[in-house]
Amino acid sequence: MEHIIRIMDEVILENGKEIFELIECCAKKALDTLEIDFSTIIDVTIVDDKSIKELNSQYRNKDAVTDVLSFPMYEFKNGNNLESLETDYESGKVMLGDIVLNYSRAKEQAKEYGHSTSRECAFLTVHSILHLLGFDHERDENDRLLMRENEEKILSSLGLARL
Repeated sequence: MEHIIRIMDEVILENGKEIFELIECCAKKALDTLEIDFSTIIDVTIVDDKSIKELNSQYRNKDAVTDVLSFPMYEFKNGNNLESLETDYESGKVMLGDIVLNYSRAKEQAKEYGHSTSRECAFLTVHSILHLLGFDHERDENDRLLMRENEEKILSSLGLARL
């Protein structure tokens, strides 16, 4: 299946091309690992603290900065679609949803956790893809463990396992 990851940035990144390629690679690996058997499109926007705080407030009623937001187009539960999926007329692919990644927060969290900004961006991308597919670490303990297991499996396959 073909997966298209469209990346837009609202902030200037010192290593933009590298980060874009990493995000695309991680998103595609997540979709392939989860055996998504239809072609997809996912839009990723890279923002700063101010922009993500506004979105978090508007869409989640949380007046706080966060690291990543996921906006699924369809309802899934743990990778299984719960409704009919429609393909885009022009591309023939399913628009899976949008990801908004806060690069400022990714840099801060990378320092906090003692790994690279690239590794943090990879984690946030995989985490968000899983949310688009209905994985939820806040629903209950079993779902949290399933999501964490999938995150680690995908990141390990990319050589980005937790140290």
